[in-house]
Amino acid sequence: MDIMQFVIILIVVGVLLWLVNNFIPMDRKIKQILNIVVVIAVILWVGNLFGVFDSIRNIRIGK
Repeated sequence: MDIMQFVIILIVVGVLLWLVNNFIPMDRKIKQILNIVVVIAVILWVGNLFGVFDSIRNIRIGK
């Protein structure tokens, strides 16, 4: 993935989250949960993109 695509995707996600937070009326707690879920999803996506989870794929549990 190109660095420009990476930056554009992060900007789009940020703008979408900002739009949801400012223009969609919902309870504050639901917005907080949504923000946490989006941030965790982006962190996991970036970690997967940079190969942070490659060593975890080799771990076997059970037989």
